[in-house]
Amino acid sequence: MKKKNKKSIEGINMQRETRKTERVLRKSKLKYSLRIAKKKQLNIHFLQKQIENLNKALAESNIREFAELLGNSKKILWKNLIAGIFRGIGIGIGVTVITAILIILLQKIVTLNIPVIRRIYSRYRRDCAKK
Repeated sequence: MKKKNKKSIEGINMQRETRKTERVLRKSKLKYSLRIAKKKQLNIHFLQKQIENLNKALAESNIREFAELLGNSKKILWKNLIAGIFRGIGIGIGVTVITAILIILLQKIVTLNIPVIRRIYSRYRRDCAKK
């Protein structure tokens, strides 16, 4: 009888242990599934933010207008003509301003009576007067 009691007590203990392990496993599975759900939510949130950023970038880059422009060759020619005209005007104005600044600086340097520069300037002036 003692053997049966020992076996039954061991059986009861085994049942208790298995129940405990089952509870622990359930809890750990719940925790694991909660972790996975949180990660999925974070991934979804991250993807939503990336989509919003991409949408903003596309809106700012005016891709739609660019596609419309490519479809209309008259618009391209007109815009390029206007852009070329304004570039030419800008280059002309820029060269004029830089040349004026250089001439003013050279006049100031000549008035300082530095011997070397004075000689170069006088030679240049004589050569221009001869022509």
